[in-house]
This record gives sequence, structure tokens and C-alpha cells, in this order.
Amino acid sequence: MPVRIELYGTACCHLCDQTKSVLREIGVVPFLIDIKDEKVLLVQYAIRIPVLRRVDSGAELGWPFDSAAVMRFLS
Repeated sequence: MPVRIELYGTACCHLCDQTKSVLREIGVVPFLIDIKDEKVLLVQYAIRIPVLRRVDSGAELGWPFDSAAVMRFLS
């Protein structure tokens, strides 16, 4: 079963757009979470986005990363 991934970011984040491209390259479809919608998330992730989070373990991978780093994170 594939690992479920959340992507924390915002709609106008160019690094988040780059992250989506990296994930598309390796066939990963994340659940997108816009941090501006929740004050707690905005405080927690404001200067860290984009951040990938594994739902199963809660482990996080912060930018910068490439497709190889994401594959290691998912394995």
C-alpha cells in the first residue's frame, strides 16, 4: 500500500509549485494542505514550506529536496 503524503504549502508559493513538479515526476500525488487556512499551521509552517509529511509516521521532509530524496523519504 502506498504511503499517504501531505504537502503543506500555500497557493502562491513558487517552491510549492516546484515540489508538485518533483512529486509528479515520480508519480506521487499528495494531499494538499494550505497553511493559510489554519492559524496553527500558519505559525508552525510559515517559514518552512513546502513540507512533505508522511501520514503513517508523522515524519516530515522540508525543502529543499529532489526526487531521490523523496523516494528515500517514502521507503
